[in-house]
Amino acid sequence: MAKQKSLKFQQIVKAPPAEVYLALTNATALREWFCDTVQIEPQKGGRLYFGWNSGYYAVGEITKLAQDKKLAFTWTGRGEPDTTAVEVSIAPKKGGSSVTVVHSGVGSGKKWKAPEAAIKTGWERGLENLASVLDSGQDLRLTLRPMLGVSGVEEITPEMAERLAVPVKRGVRIDGTVPGMAAEAAGLQKNDVLVSVDGQKISSWPSLVTALGAHRAGDKVPVTLYRGAEKRKETLELSKRPLPDIPATAAELAETVRKIYEQTDAELGQALASISADAANTRPRAGEWNVKEILAHLLHGERDNQVFISELVAGDERTFTTFLGNSHLRTAATAETFGSARALFEALKHSEAETVAMLAALPEDFVNRRRSYWRLAMNVVQTADHTRDHLRQIGEAAAPPPPAAMAEPGSATEVAAEGTVEVP
Repeated sequence: MAKQKSLKFQQIVKAPPAEVYLALTNATALREWFCDTVQIEPQKGGRLYFGWNSGYYAVGEITKLAQDKKLAFTWTGRGEPDTTAVEVSIAPKKGGSSVTVVHSGVGSGKKWKAPEAAIKTGWERGLENLASVLDSGQDLRLTLRPMLGVSGVEEITPEMAERLAVPVKRGVRIDGTVPGMAAEAAGLQKNDVLVSVDGQKISSWPSLVTALGAHRAGDKVPVTLYRGAEKRKETLELSKRPLPDIPATAAELAETVRKIYEQTDAELGQALASISADAANTRPRAGEWNVKEILAHLLHGERDNQVFISELVAGDERTFTTFLGNSHLRTAATAETFGSARALFEALKHSEAETVAMLAALPEDFVNRRRSYWRLAMNVVQTADHTRDHLRQIGEAAAPPPPAAMAEPGSATEVAAEGTVEVP
């Protein structure tokens, strides 16, 4: 029989055992520190499913359960050679709790080398994050998420490779760098083509995300790029994401968001003032939203945000595999029903006022649940970024499309189809 080992991890948490136990057995709480999607039946024999955006997942069955003291379950991870077992123990500690995780049944040999390393990193970082979200609410997966500091990337094509004179067929072209961040500090420039990050080949935006997914802000990673025909190797110190201040109370949060809406609504109103009814109904290009559909999308986002707030307060958050606000069927139906851009804009403002009222009425016990309150606040105080992205889209939708011959290959308009690249 192959030799097996047990890996032990410990963490002191500034929270009582009952709160720690909830963070281990509630699906919403687990998403706030451990994984990206989860299903759990908190009873002996209950099923478990943990999933991460990286594509890794683990399934299991609960084998032991003791209120506020213990949780044990089997663990079958994607790509791992065999099923293992996890036991989490919680003990009172002065000012909080001591959490101990024993992951047993880990095998030896070459086939277990990578899984063992991943298990160690996963539990060490997971428990560190548990301590953070239960203390301050801050999710280290976000606060320490690395940023490359580029304004956009685009997968290269043979035509683009020829235009840029790069001798490669795979890679991503950098549209520009963000002042003061990693890419600029390392000397990267617009039209550089990244082909490797941390030893992993880069051929698309998802491959870039995957390459940096195991890193944190402050890590130094080697990159390989082409600047024209010249091959260059640089080292980047990954930047930290700039984060907004989080208001301490529900009243302060509501007032902050009200002011954000007031500003973005003024900008939206100014943009819409010069758009005719015909222009608001005209799609700039096949498959793209017209102005009314963009407003419908913003309205849906506000309504969905209210559902998110309700679910988070109740501690019963749904898991979405897609963002429902991007449904073309939904946006088209709403745009048609409201009839005019003005009517949609008024509905959006009314819905924003409802959101502000919900935030002002957040229960005190929810505000004190820092792990959930911080996540909610981070979501709502950054709404202006999303609205302004669509303000630019409204400007493009209202303007006549340029002649095809005048559109520069690899222009900012083309890159925008990938979305604003803030991370990694």
